[in-house]
Amino acid sequence: MAHIIVLGNEKGGSGKSTAAMHVATALLRSGYPVGVIDLDLRQQSLGAYVANRAAFVEREGVALPQPAVAALSVSGRDSVRDAQAEEETLFGDAIATLDARCRFIVIDCPGAHTRYAQMAHSAADTLITPLNDSLVDLSLLARLDPATEKILGPSVYAEMVWSARSLRAAAGLVPVDWVVLRNRMATLDARNKRRVGGALKELARRIGFRLVPGFSERVIFRELYLRGLTLLDLGDTGAGRLTMSHIAARQEIRELMTALKLPEIELKI
Repeated sequence: MAHIIVLGNEKGGSGKSTAAMHVATALLRSGYPVGVIDLDLRQQSLGAYVANRAAFVEREGVALPQPAVAALSVSGRDSVRDAQAEEETLFGDAIATLDARCRFIVIDCPGAHTRYAQMAHSAADTLITPLNDSLVDLSLLARLDPATEKILGPSVYAEMVWSARSLRAAAGLVPVDWVVLRNRMATLDARNKRRVGGALKELARRIGFRLVPGFSERVIFRELYLRGLTLLDLGDTGAGRLTMSHIAARQEIRELMTALKLPEIELKI
């Protein structure tokens, strides 16, 4: 079966769609067929990213690898039970369609708790949780004592991941590899950066995730969105000379892909 990579948390603005597109493109450029599913049915950030890419290819006549796309919709059934059953069927059909033609499936979850997001977390072989480098975003994973900043326990999102892991274990599936990606990191060694890093290391031991290298705060990530491009595409698009910032950002992507330890792949980026 295809290896399913889920980008998930329950907070918007953490860079899930950007990370999802770069992971998908890295795999495409390494020669693997990739499918994508955007579960944020309202904003469709990843879906728009992929559509922008297709439009750029058609407009500029540049050959770029593109993922297969499976689209989902919200159930219109009146009964909650019937709606959930329909969405389970739609999700299963989307996975099966992509599984027939793809080695990897990348799923971008919304910044909210939905039935589709629950199903994606249960189906994930690799779960990537992007986290902005702040104590505010850290509360996504843990409850903190406001006076001492000590960890009191897991957050509702961490408990949801635990529930998804339990479902996989009960089904006899391989345990999900949960990785937390520190995103939009400041280049300076600020006190807040050290505090977040220390808390994440402690939390990783307590609730069982791996910390992987993330992306620094760079304007280039936002600039590429409208064209549907990633940093891995710039050499093929006549974008001009790569700056040191571009080269450093591409290296961050390589380090992330290596740290993910995806099975039986050879990266060519």
